[in-house]
Amino acid sequence: MPDGSIFKRCGCRHPDTGRPWGNDCPKLRRPNKAWSFEHGHWAYQLELPATSDGRRRQLRRSGLSTRRGAAAELDHARALLALAVGDRRRRTEIADLLQTCVRAGRPLPEVDRIRQRLRGDGPLADMVTVGEYLTEWLTHLTVDDNTAVGYESLTRVHLIPHLGEIPLDRLRTGHIKTMFAAIERRNQDILAAKASADPDVRASVAGVRPTGASTRQRIRACLRKAINDALAEEVIVGSNPAALVKVPADRPVPIVWEAERVQRWKDTGKVPGPVMVWTDEQIVVFLDHAREHTPDLYPMWHLMAYRGPRRGEACGLLDAEVRLDKREMTINHQIATHGYTAVRKKPKSRAGNRDLALDAETVRVLAAYRARRAQWRLAAGEAWPDTGLFFVRPDGRPWHPSGVTQRFRRLVRQAGFPPIRLHDLRHSAATIALDAGVDIKVVSEQLGHSTTTLTRDTYQSVTRKMRHDAADAVAEKIQQNRPRTA
Repeated sequence: MPDGSIFKRCGCRHPDTGRPWGNDCPKLRRPNKAWSFEHGHWAYQLELPATSDGRRRQLRRSGLSTRRGAAAELDHARALLALAVGDRRRRTEIADLLQTCVRAGRPLPEVDRIRQRLRGDGPLADMVTVGEYLTEWLTHLTVDDNTAVGYESLTRVHLIPHLGEIPLDRLRTGHIKTMFAAIERRNQDILAAKASADPDVRASVAGVRPTGASTRQRIRACLRKAINDALAEEVIVGSNPAALVKVPADRPVPIVWEAERVQRWKDTGKVPGPVMVWTDEQIVVFLDHAREHTPDLYPMWHLMAYRGPRRGEACGLLDAEVRLDKREMTINHQIATHGYTAVRKKPKSRAGNRDLALDAETVRVLAAYRARRAQWRLAAGEAWPDTGLFFVRPDGRPWHPSGVTQRFRRLVRQAGFPPIRLHDLRHSAATIALDAGVDIKVVSEQLGHSTTTLTRDTYQSVTRKMRHDAADAVAEKIQQNRPRTA
């Protein structure tokens, strides 16, 4: 194959025919036949491998400002063709790609980029951008509606604005780290604006919340899944850069409402942390209050405080899975919310399907509730709906998870209890169990965690008694070395 040539051409036209001179313009040459310094622009030409149907073709680019630039691009084109020496099919594909780039006025693709695609036997055509791929990816997801809504939000708010213009196969860990750094800077700007003395500045971020640690984890997880799908479908080859980026979990540790913290809250109105849990004494007082003032929800809250099921799992507990005579129940169903719409579904993870052993007090509370529910059903007659659920409203309809939360908040606020979220009843159950000496693996299975690592990272795995014993042991050791006085 010829090595190609470099020459000059211009836009002048023949005075007689009106046709372009091209590279025949007399002004392009000096008297010594060398190319003119002042007139025309540089171009190159290269014989390409024949098309798939055997037609000859040439690669030609003009309009380059220097000879050096024309020579560099010609060498670039040769290097790309050299990647597939001995592979006719791939050389033809590279030639097709070169022609496409030149005709569209785009730069030639990077040699390393094409080399990587050749190694993975992937397509050589221009790669879609991250934004284009994510937009298409969202339309083919096979996940539940709530997860799909979450992925769409993370993609629209975070991934596309920060990464959308990057070709998918050129996405690197550095791009992803830069995104998270930008998110953190935005967080700092939001917090500074909220603390500003200028009311207009505070108003500019009214209702705007910083992107928390859990959301950052979900951003990474969404991108990791999308790229894994691209790898599985051979849209790209190589490794997943999102899997190599570490995002600090920064998971808040539950803080117990000790008496001193309660008094401080009463004096200042400040809550010590984002996740607060009640002591066992406070839970007893709350449940006694709930039994009197919210009897229709008291049994559900009792179960959550004692055994720690999630809100959706409690609302979706099936009547057929509650075996009070055996002091056990099975969690294999939940009511989740998609926006505000309640949806009945299976637990999301394998660990979420689990058996719970029940204590005698909880069995007594649930048995009394089942008897009361039978009275409701008898009074409703044929109007009673057959939901198959254990916990229902007095008219037999399912509890909406958001409604259960609203009732809980209202009761806590009206009764003046130290504030916690409904989900923190689950945290209280876990913290009290660990403090009672229950093995962390048992607590992890009770909560439906996939690993004990999550349980250990979230809760105080060292009990209060162990901490006190450690303090006493240190003091005893020091006292042993104290000089005896006469």
